[in-house]
Amino acid sequence: MGISEAVAPELPYLRRYARAITGSQALGDSAVRETLEALLEDPTEFDLNSPARVELYRIFHRLWKPETLFALAPMGDIGDLTSRMRQSLLLASVEGFSINDMAKILDAPVEELNSELDQARSLIADNLASEVLVIEDEAIIALHIQSIVKSLGHNVVGVARTSSEAVQMARDTSPELVLADISLADGSSGIDAVNEILAEMDVPVIFVTAFPERLLTGERPEPTYLITKPFEPVMLTATIAQALLVHREQTHQRQAAAA
Repeated sequence: MGISEAVAPELPYLRRYARAITGSQALGDSAVRETLEALLEDPTEFDLNSPARVELYRIFHRLWKPETLFALAPMGDIGDLTSRMRQSLLLASVEGFSINDMAKILDAPVEELNSELDQARSLIADNLASEVLVIEDEAIIALHIQSIVKSLGHNVVGVARTSSEAVQMARDTSPELVLADISLADGSSGIDAVNEILAEMDVPVIFVTAFPERLLTGERPEPTYLITKPFEPVMLTATIAQALLVHREQTHQRQAAAA
């Protein structure tokens, strides 16, 4: 099997990771494209004896330094959450890599990564409480999401089952984060609901879907943050943390620039 065939199934998930770590679909997709171009230009960089997924993420990190894509804003204790801590958290919790694979991807000692993961989780638990709107029509999944969100110290301001209900609930509660399913109870779209909400307020959004590959093509405007059904609590935890961090940093930077 050639390199192109080996990495093709992994590309949607590298897009997910790149978008999350940069906080931008445009930046994330650009990073993935440039990684592929560099890999095709010099395929000797790719270790065929290593799992294709590990090699793809390793090369991505060798070529792209996500910490150079945005300036971390000084926001109290949460400012101690370094770029590598974020990368480790997403690689472990969202992408499902083992600590040994992460050490290879990030070119870092296992002991350091373990310590940084523990520190990152502690900082997140202590500093990122927010008001969350859940858009989900399946009652069991909605309860599961609420339970996870509340266990992290967040407050769920409401659960909407349809697009119109979600838009009105967002107007009434002004959430700091939206967690949205794609397909809703009355056949309406979670994407349409989010577009209406974003037309009225600036709020980070995480989409939850059973078909992530449909929204990770890089061919049209697509979500920056995406998690897959069924999901583990750690996946939701890490993605919430990154979405809130990036949004707060971007807001801080805009305010500083306007001052």
